[in-house]
Amino acid sequence: MISLVVSTMGRVAEIGALFDSLLAEQGAPFEVILVDQNADRRLDALVAEYLPRLPLRHLRSAEHGAGSGANAGRNLGLRHAAGDIVGFPDDDCVFPPGVLAKVRAAFDMEGRLAILTGPAAAPEGGLGSGRWNPEGGAITIANVWTSVIEFNLWLRRHLALALGGFDEAMGPGARFGSAEGNDLVCRAMARGHVARYDPALRIIHPDKRLTPEAVARAKRYGLGLGFALRRHHAPIGTWAPLLYRPLGGIGVSLLRGRMLHARYYAATFQGRLEGFLAPEARSLPEPGPMERAA
Repeated sequence: MISLVVSTMGRVAEIGALFDSLLAEQGAPFEVILVDQNADRRLDALVAEYLPRLPLRHLRSAEHGAGSGANAGRNLGLRHAAGDIVGFPDDDCVFPPGVLAKVRAAFDMEGRLAILTGPAAAPEGGLGSGRWNPEGGAITIANVWTSVIEFNLWLRRHLALALGGFDEAMGPGARFGSAEGNDLVCRAMARGHVARYDPALRIIHPDKRLTPEAVARAKRYGLGLGFALRRHHAPIGTWAPLLYRPLGGIGVSLLRGRMLHARYYAATFQGRLEGFLAPEARSLPEPGPMERAA
């Protein structure tokens, strides 16, 4: 079985769209663990609507003593997962038909496969936000930065628990606001586990690049990537372009009079550089193993 852990706060209609897409999934048994981080009861009616039709569990993080941030919610759901494979869909993504069948088949066909990833797809078609590796195959320390997004990341549950799940010092709601999936995959590879990227395995997610929302979070997201690059000793040929490419974006945007774009690239550069130089990138311990909930 595949366990889908959805950590959420603030959204309602988008979760309904995700659940509707999962109703069409007939290729593999699955469960949905909705980790509700809202202070109110806004999701109760939605959960009641879908419970008769989906294998759905509703966990309220406050009732389980979980911390704040998306990764605290994901880790809570991971501890309650019953499936041998776990995935972590965002609360605003949509599954194209057949995704779970592809995931199930990939793990069943390759016993050594520990992690499977794919890119983001934009709602209007094509690839979504980010730079994506055009080639499928083994994930390495050089290409992990263009091969991982959290909502299209699939792991064997026992490995996810052994790694301690996601680092709660990273991700939405934390100082280092992104790259927690890259970090998790790097920690697995450092232990010798096999990770593979499939560019045809796609999950649809709103494309928020170069929007006011993206600008507002650019520095925080940059901090996460810079932190992960330094923590995992990415080679200079990998980290240098990722740190300094935004400088080119600033120049081109200014020449074209695109001030919103220029602010985005400036915040991205500042965040990536600060994250790369942060003392925590050399001293913050990695998460320890976690136990599954009784």
